[in-house]
Amino acid sequence: MKKFVISENENGITLEKYLKKVLNNAPLSFIYKTLRKKDVRVNNHWQDGKYVLSKGDEVSIYISEEQYESFNKPLGLKANNQIESWIIYEDKNILLINKPRNILVQADASNDKALDQMVVEYLMFKGEYDPLNNQGFKPGPAHRIDRNTSGIVIFGKNRDTLAYLAILMQNHDKIEKHYLSLVVGEIKEDGVIEAPLRKNFSTKKVVVCPEKDGGKPAKTMYHVVENLPGFTLLELVLKTGRTHQIRVHMSYIRHHVVGDSKYGDFKINNKMEKEYGFKNQFLHANEIIFGTLDKPLQYLSNKKFLADMPEEFNDLIAKLRN
Repeated sequence: MKKFVISENENGITLEKYLKKVLNNAPLSFIYKTLRKKDVRVNNHWQDGKYVLSKGDEVSIYISEEQYESFNKPLGLKANNQIESWIIYEDKNILLINKPRNILVQADASNDKALDQMVVEYLMFKGEYDPLNNQGFKPGPAHRIDRNTSGIVIFGKNRDTLAYLAILMQNHDKIEKHYLSLVVGEIKEDGVIEAPLRKNFSTKKVVVCPEKDGGKPAKTMYHVVENLPGFTLLELVLKTGRTHQIRVHMSYIRHHVVGDSKYGDFKINNKMEKEYGFKNQFLHANEIIFGTLDKPLQYLSNKKFLADMPEEFNDLIAKLRN
């Protein structure tokens, strides 16, 4: 039997999808047979493949060690240093990467290579990770940002670091994540948005929703960096970590993120593309600030790290100033 604990990054994944992830070399018929025979338990209870997993759930799979080793193999990994120029900071425990836009942090159902795979390949290139002798651990991200959001993503290179980073991300009291965003309309004063959020799984959109109806507390602070004709450049600080939080909160106060294709102002987006050739989502994770940390990251206490904005963002700001 193999046991796994669901991480923050895996929160919300279905049991079937999780099995496909950890048994990535297993035939689908084997996965469905395992579910049908009730050889998979969640917190010691049988669940079907559509069951949605939550952070902290314990998944038990009744297979032999030989089966697991056969069905859990890295697919298509090739050692390389492709991401080297994206690295902001690296030590024996963590990697901070300035993720370009249009790259997933973790792989989904598409065939697109994701950042987590690129990090594994980079660590293979450096000789720091062997996927065939991994003792059940794979370096991974401590959090996610959207495919179309650029900026800082933190990766843990070992089990203890990744577990500690998960605690930091959950509590939000020893780490601050800052973003830069160009939004529609002119905002004159700094402010705070507190509006609970809930994901609608049928529409795949996040909506503002009272807590009594399933909304989860969400808080975003914003600071005016610069007023531009018809727009405002904001610095935003997340006090909670809900899916699409900044985009939904800015839409909620009618100051949509420029280029946001899901929650944005589509007329403005079309105008920006026609007049300025800009058709991307203007949201960038520009800064991470650590508070007083414990082991194994105590040496990073009170440190901050910055990620430069994409050049296309700087170009648009320059055009709007003129």
